[in-house]
Amino acid sequence: MRILIGEDSVLFREGLSRLLVDAGHEVVAALADASEVVDEVERTAPDLVVLDIRMPPDLTDDGARAAAAVRASFPDLGIVLLSQHVETRHSVGLVASGRFGYLLKDRVLDVDDFLDTLERVAAGGSALDHEVVVRLLGARQQPLGLDRLTPREQEVLALMAEGRTNSGIARRLWLTERTVETHVGNIMAKLGLGQTDQDQHRRVLVVLAYLEAHAPR
Repeated sequence: MRILIGEDSVLFREGLSRLLVDAGHEVVAALADASEVVDEVERTAPDLVVLDIRMPPDLTDDGARAAAAVRASFPDLGIVLLSQHVETRHSVGLVASGRFGYLLKDRVLDVDDFLDTLERVAAGGSALDHEVVVRLLGARQQPLGLDRLTPREQEVLALMAEGRTNSGIARRLWLTERTVETHVGNIMAKLGLGQTDQDQHRRVLVVLAYLEAHAPR
């Protein structure tokens, strides 16, 4: 797997590069500045991008903004945010688009699990630390009731959490796209996400609820 790293800490950047190379991957670029990320992705065509959030030039949410820019230009590219901080402004949209992981550095406790996570995201899956999911869910007072869903609706929801579109879910389950749209609508209704919410926002909340329910405690 070809991986691009964005991390301003030289020790962490070099350590992560060595870890990935030792695991048989190719590090195509290791950057210290978020402003270089999009151009380097275009130049090197990686399979996965791993970014810290707080990077130069501003040392705020530059890595998250770079991730959003990468997703806009390269929608099929896997992206992993690896940080000490939880950023919500750009991350919610990235969750909904799939092929996205968000891990907290201090909670990565097993190297093999970490490497498996990178491969899963590059292959189209999602991976969020439980603490990240809790923060992204925000101030919802009541948990979403996933137990109300039928087995078929649970299947549809699981594929939504992988970042698949309605048409992609239809192909996977051998259903018509209209049938999938009906299932998605039923899921939204059963989980109390009314039609007044923007569709993308509702989809994000559903995906986050699923990830929270299946995250390791």
